[in-house]
Amino acid sequence: MGSSLVIGPSIISTPPLSHPVAEDPDTPVFDEADEPAAEFEQRVCPIGVEYHGARLDHALVALVPELSRNYLQQLVEGGAVLVNGQLARKPSAKVRAGDSLVISLRPTLQSQAFRAEPMVLQTVYEDAHLRVIDKPAGLVVHPAPGNWSGTLLNGLLALDPQAAVLPRAGIVHRLDKDTSGLMVVARSRAAMDALVRQIAAREVHRQYLALAHKPWHGAALRHVDAAVGRDPRQRLRMAVVDLGRDAGKPAQTDFELLANADTHCLLRCTLHTGRTHQIRVHAASIGHPLLADTLYGGSPALGLTRQALHAQRLSFAHPVTQKSVSLESALPPDLSAALVQGGLRYN
Repeated sequence: MGSSLVIGPSIISTPPLSHPVAEDPDTPVFDEADEPAAEFEQRVCPIGVEYHGARLDHALVALVPELSRNYLQQLVEGGAVLVNGQLARKPSAKVRAGDSLVISLRPTLQSQAFRAEPMVLQTVYEDAHLRVIDKPAGLVVHPAPGNWSGTLLNGLLALDPQAAVLPRAGIVHRLDKDTSGLMVVARSRAAMDALVRQIAAREVHRQYLALAHKPWHGAALRHVDAAVGRDPRQRLRMAVVDLGRDAGKPAQTDFELLANADTHCLLRCTLHTGRTHQIRVHAASIGHPLLADTLYGGSPALGLTRQALHAQRLSFAHPVTQKSVSLESALPPDLSAALVQGGLRYN
């Protein structure tokens, strides 16, 4: 952390303080393993009467105004702030006039998230303006709590120098961590802006293959038109919601039966909107949760421990040349093996 801007508090250069490892994986911790002797900026901030009774994070924002409240909260939660020589853990703790704060301005995991990390990425299409990746299951697309490194964004920054000058390294849409398949990524700002507009206008067409619980009954093609929003009873997941009572957005998915068995079915899913977890929520809402999708009522089966969803087809007009781009991804080995085990034939 640079020290060109100094406001009020004194600054000391010192080796990192020891700290406990957080048990919660979403709690920021600081890892100096790569540079054990690195120095960082440490600030000593006395609390004046004007901040008596204020929250710790509010006082820190006032005393270190060039840093964001979110960043300062991470420092507190990561064990980088002492109050009167004692480790502070809660940003909401109250401070008193005469308290002495010592802040170690270490980089947080979030602040280091946007860095290049070499990894193997399968590119199925590439030109000067865009790249299409065949994402493996298990790869997180964008850094977030619990996954500040090892994401597709980190891999793109290492793979493509152009990614560093684009917002989100050119990522214009996402797949869930455990969903495999095709994703388009921009390589130029013109392409990125155009792709964002195309996605908003529903001009990027996506089809998925899903392996679901229970045999399919009725017409082979079913259109589901049901709004999706945050589950009002369980905020960590999404749900079909009534827009008259709950927040959400319209969502439409077509399900087409491809193969049927006594306990499972193989479906082609066509998205007409792109809501979070849309296919998973809609499939569960019609009584066919995806295999191994435990968040939405599925359970591990046929050797699968990740949700049985694969982004198989992607088509759109090239954002610069306007030529048609249409790509298809083969089923990954785990889903192919599950079909064989379940007696489901798919060509």
